[in-house]
Amino acid sequence: MKTVGFLPTLPSLLDSPRVPLIHRDVSWLQFNDRVLAESRQASNPLLERAKFLAISGSNLDEFFMIRFSSLARSITAASRNQPAQVNRLTKIKGSILETVSKFGAKQLESLDLLTGELEGVGIHVVRNCQEGDAEFAIGKQIFVESILPQIPPPQALTRVQIQSTMNLQTLVVFPGDLCFRLPRNLAPMVAKVDPSQKKCYFFFLDDLIAAHLGPAFRLEGQPGFLRLTRDGDFTAAIEFEDTDSVAMAEKIRTGLGNRELGRPVRLQYRGNVEEPLLERAVSILRIPAAQVIPAFGSLYLHGLWAVMNHVPDEIRNKPGVQHPPVKGVIPAPFLDPKRFFEKLKTKDFFVHQPYDSFDSYVQWIEAAGKDPDVLSIEQTVYRVDHQSPVIAALKTAAENGKKVRVVIELRARFDELNNLKLTDELKQAGIEVGFGFGKLKLHAKIALVTRKDASDPSGIRAYTHLSTGNYNRSTAKQYTDFSIFTGNTEVGQDARHFFDAVFKKEVPKNFKHLVHAPSKMHRRLLQLIQAETEAAKKGEKARIVAKVNALVDEAVIESLYEASKAGVQVDLIVRGACSLIPGVPGLSQNIRVISIVDRYLEHSRLYSFESSKAIYLSSADWMPRNFFSRLELAFPILDPQIFSYVRDYLIPTYLSDTVKAKELTPMGTWKKRAAKSNSVRSQLRFQEISQSNYRGTPLENH
Repeated sequence: MKTVGFLPTLPSLLDSPRVPLIHRDVSWLQFNDRVLAESRQASNPLLERAKFLAISGSNLDEFFMIRFSSLARSITAASRNQPAQVNRLTKIKGSILETVSKFGAKQLESLDLLTGELEGVGIHVVRNCQEGDAEFAIGKQIFVESILPQIPPPQALTRVQIQSTMNLQTLVVFPGDLCFRLPRNLAPMVAKVDPSQKKCYFFFLDDLIAAHLGPAFRLEGQPGFLRLTRDGDFTAAIEFEDTDSVAMAEKIRTGLGNRELGRPVRLQYRGNVEEPLLERAVSILRIPAAQVIPAFGSLYLHGLWAVMNHVPDEIRNKPGVQHPPVKGVIPAPFLDPKRFFEKLKTKDFFVHQPYDSFDSYVQWIEAAGKDPDVLSIEQTVYRVDHQSPVIAALKTAAENGKKVRVVIELRARFDELNNLKLTDELKQAGIEVGFGFGKLKLHAKIALVTRKDASDPSGIRAYTHLSTGNYNRSTAKQYTDFSIFTGNTEVGQDARHFFDAVFKKEVPKNFKHLVHAPSKMHRRLLQLIQAETEAAKKGEKARIVAKVNALVDEAVIESLYEASKAGVQVDLIVRGACSLIPGVPGLSQNIRVISIVDRYLEHSRLYSFESSKAIYLSSADWMPRNFFSRLELAFPILDPQIFSYVRDYLIPTYLSDTVKAKELTPMGTWKKRAAKSNSVRSQLRFQEISQSNYRGTPLENH
C-alpha cells in the first residue's frame, strides 16, 4: 500500500507487524498540516489565520519535545535485539524529518501570504526593513526600550555555552565566536500600536535581534541563530508509597530540571550560520545531522499569537479581521441554583461548551459553596486557569465550613509548577488534597456535591458533574467539550467510590454506570465493538460512531476492522492522529474517518453503539496511554432526552460537516469533502442551536 501527496511513498509507514496502520507520528504531522491549511483559508478572518499559523509552530515545538523524542528512545531500545524494528523506525524517523523540512517551507509561504493581507487592514508584520524606513525606527525603539535591557553581556562561544543551552533557548552568534544567550522569557513577537494612523506593527524577536543587537554592542557582521529543542517528556517516577506531597513535589521538580537539559532532539538555525559552526554544534550536542533544520521565515512563528491578542479594536472590528464575538449561553436552569438542585432529581442537564458557557459550572459550584444544605464538594483538577473562579469557589466553600477535597494531577504536562503552587494554595485554605498515584496520571474530570435532602431515605443526596474537558474557564472558551450534571443516585454512588478510592491510592472499581481506566475501559470498548459485530452478522442494525482526539490503539483498530468486515457502519471523527486506514476493500470498506479543524479546538469525546443502545462521553482518547496509564472515566448518557439529542442531532451534525471537515482516504491522505448545496459547518450549527435555547430539539424546555 502506498501514499500520495503530503506523505512520502513509504509502505512501511502503513504496515505494522500485526495490522495495517498509519504510524501515529506521521498521522499527527498530517493533523498539523490541516491546522496550517486554515492559515491559508481565505474564508477565515485574518486574525484567525494568524492564530492557526502560530499554532502550527507551537505544535511542532511540542512534537519534537514529546513525540519525536519518544520515537528516538524507541529506536535506542530496539537497537539491543530488534534489528527489523530499528530499520522500520529509522525509516519513519527519516520520513518525519523530510516532512518537517517541507512543512517549514509551507509555513513560510503561509506567512508571506498572510503578511500581505494583514497589511491591507493596517496590521504590519514587519520583515526585512532597512535603515531609513519608518518601520526600522519603530523596531529600534522597541529593541532599545524592551529587549536590550534583558540581554546579558556577550561571551565567548565555548563548548560549555553550547552544552548548557536549555530547551527552546536561542544562542545568537557573531563572527569571531562571540555569542549571546537569549533569556527564554523574551516575548517571541512584540507589538507597537500607532492610534493616530490606525496602524499596528509587529516584529519577530529574531528579526529585531538581527537588525539591532550588533550595533548596540558595536559588533561587526551579521549574527547567526541556533535554537535548541530538547527531550521534554520526563516521567516523574512516583511510586504508590510516595503519598507525601513533599516527596512528590521534589520528584516533579527534579523531572522539570531534566526537561530543561534533556537529550537534544532538534537544532534550528537561521541567519549567518556557517558550516563549521553547525558541525561544531552537532559534535558537542551529539545530535544527528539530519535533526539540524533551517528555520523558514522566523524561529518564533508561535509568537503570532501576539497579533491575535494586541490588535486594537478599531482594526479588529473591520470586516474580515476577526470572528464576531460570541458569548456562551448560560442555560436558564442554572440561573436559579436552589431550584436547579431540585430539577436534577428528575432529569440530567447537558452542556456543550463553548456554545453553552462554562460559567454554568462556575455558578453551580459557587452556589454549592454558599448553600447551607451542602455538606461537601469534591473535584478533580488536571489543568486550571490562573485566578480560577472554580478554585475561588472551592476556597469559599471551605471557609463556609464545607468539607472540600480536591484531587490534583501534579504531572499534567507543562502545568506541573502551576499545580504544585495550587496544592500549597488549597492546603492553606483548609482543603484536603490528594494526587494521582504510581504511574497512573489522573485524567478523569468529575465533581461531586453532597447535600442534605429530607426527601431522600438517607437524608443526603449526591449530585455529580462529569465532563470531557478540564475545569478551566480560559480553555473552555477555546475548546469544545461535553458535560453532564446529574442527580442520579447510582451515578452519585459511583462518584463517591471514585473519590474514596483515589484518596486511598486505590484504583476505583465496582461501578454501576461509570467505566474506568486502567481496569475496565479498554475491555469494555472491545466488548461493545464485538457486540455490534455480532449484531451485524445476525442481520440486525449495527453502527459505531466515535469522536476522539486520537485513535492509535492497535487492538481497538483491529476490532474495528473486524466490525467493518461483518458489515458494521463505522463513523469516526478524529481530530488528530488516526492510525486506522478507512475504505480499504476487504478490510475497512465500511469505515469512514473525518477530522474537523475550525474556530474551536475539538476536544470532546463520544462513543456510540447502536445495537447496545449505549452512548458514552469520556475524558479518554483511544490510545494505550489513556487505557492503561491513566485514571480515566467514560460516563453513559442515561437521560432519554439527552440521549435522543446526541443520537439524532449532535452526531448527524458532526458527520454532515462539509465546510471544515476533511476525510481520510484509503491511501492514507486527507481530502476536502465534496461541497453540497446545503453545506453544514458543524461548529456554526451548534452555536445556532445553543443561541436558540435548543429550539426544535429534544432539549427544548428540558
